[in-house]
Amino acid sequence: MKATDVLVQCLENEGVEYVFGIPGTEILDLVHSLSKSNIQFILVRHEQGAAFMADLYGRLSKKPGVCLATLGPGATNLLTGISSAQLDHSPVIALVGQVSSEKQHPESHQYLNLTEIYEPATKWSTQIKSAQMIPVTIRKAFRTAMMEKPGAVLLALPENLATEMIAGQPLALSQIPPSLPVQKAIQTAHSIIQDYMKPFILIGNGVIRENAMEELRIFIDALQSPVAHSFMAKGILPKNHPSNYFTFGFSENDKVLAGIAEADLLIVIGFDFVEQLPQKWNGGKTPVIHIDTLPAEINEYYPAEIELTGNIKQILHALNQLKMPPKSWVPQGNLKEKIKTSYQIRDHQGESNRLPLTTENILLMIEELVPDQSIIISDVGAHKLSIARTYQPKQPDKLIISNGLASMGIALPGAIGAKLACPEDPVICITGDGGALMNFAEIETAKRLGVSFIMIVLNDSVLKLEEMKMEKMFESSEGVSFQNPDFTQLAEGYGIKCGRAHNLRQFEEHLREALLVQSQGEIMLIDVLLPSSP
Repeated sequence: MKATDVLVQCLENEGVEYVFGIPGTEILDLVHSLSKSNIQFILVRHEQGAAFMADLYGRLSKKPGVCLATLGPGATNLLTGISSAQLDHSPVIALVGQVSSEKQHPESHQYLNLTEIYEPATKWSTQIKSAQMIPVTIRKAFRTAMMEKPGAVLLALPENLATEMIAGQPLALSQIPPSLPVQKAIQTAHSIIQDYMKPFILIGNGVIRENAMEELRIFIDALQSPVAHSFMAKGILPKNHPSNYFTFGFSENDKVLAGIAEADLLIVIGFDFVEQLPQKWNGGKTPVIHIDTLPAEINEYYPAEIELTGNIKQILHALNQLKMPPKSWVPQGNLKEKIKTSYQIRDHQGESNRLPLTTENILLMIEELVPDQSIIISDVGAHKLSIARTYQPKQPDKLIISNGLASMGIALPGAIGAKLACPEDPVICITGDGGALMNFAEIETAKRLGVSFIMIVLNDSVLKLEEMKMEKMFESSEGVSFQNPDFTQLAEGYGIKCGRAHNLRQFEEHLREALLVQSQGEIMLIDVLLPSSP
């Protein structure tokens, strides 16, 4: 059997449904083998979009997303999306073509040492050396991508191996066995919690990855101490839960830090340092109980009293069996209300015809109108910080914020990956005008696939976050403004519905229409002209 046919059989064995990518000469055999498979090859308009689609698909489906590119520029175009998946701990497999083995020693057309380029951006970066090793390599790649903490894997396939005839077949799948700390460590952590008076719980995205939300809520309800979420962990606690102190991890105006500073113990659960290093939120070097899938990173601002490493769900279950002592305390100075006021967190939106058109009011309108299971995908920019502060998802794993690499351009292709992973859930991508045009061509991909979602473009003709930072640093800003096309005409050119909002009332009307349009299987773009727009 041809090597690429065996490779595709291995992908089928791993449960792969989609491969996102762009063909090129060196991978045509692989694309042809996919055409004979039940795996759907999705042709995208740019390899970066393919990687972002695989990222969001992997993050939400809980199995590796797969993207494909040819050698040289095809492979390097994937790199941003692969790096984003790696830093946000999303399982992704990147398959790339490579020149024949004999061409890798002299200088050759389009040859780059891709495994070395990708090595710092992946959990494992390798070139398949022998076609006979394809089954073993694919099995290891998927297992590596899924092992905690999940991440990206690169596999390079030299074109001379693609057509070899081999007798390989897929390897049997096996579950990654869960691990738990010894019972003595669980009891020690329980005793430490008893000894402190003011514990503060910090939640990271690992809780969602490990599906430990229910066990964590039981733990929180028993302990009755304040809780804050990282950007990527929002939605674990309901907005009105008495312990919910919302989001931490901002570089500026992080109101939660006052409560963290008042605590005498930090219980840090499933938190990834890539979101923010401890010196930013634990300047007082408060003692830490570390609960995560991997041991703690060594850091003077992260003084772990005890480390509970392994399956977070089972660790929390074991702690709950010991009956948590209630440690109900409230940070001083009416902190919760100060956070809600500063972050513009409100229980009711109010009448849209009386409110200004701001990003925060748009987010509150979305929160009020969209179904509970809606997936909101944030692009990167000033609006990302507003979303992290203001928007309160009603369920976990329904707000996707790129916070590791924080790459502009992720929202639109990400919406395609999200919709394929969760076809029954409404999907809304929110992007600034800067990020929107980076991968806008993927609208054609979405239209061709027949997926439906809402795209909200916050249009102010400026890179707002950079403008604000430059104004603060230099009292002026340069190189951050630009001119935009007419987004409504652009949308119409791709055959999708569109609307334009000059005020909050118009936005509400268009959002209601867009929710209906999406339920009918169509895409709708809402062009929001923020007040600073020309």
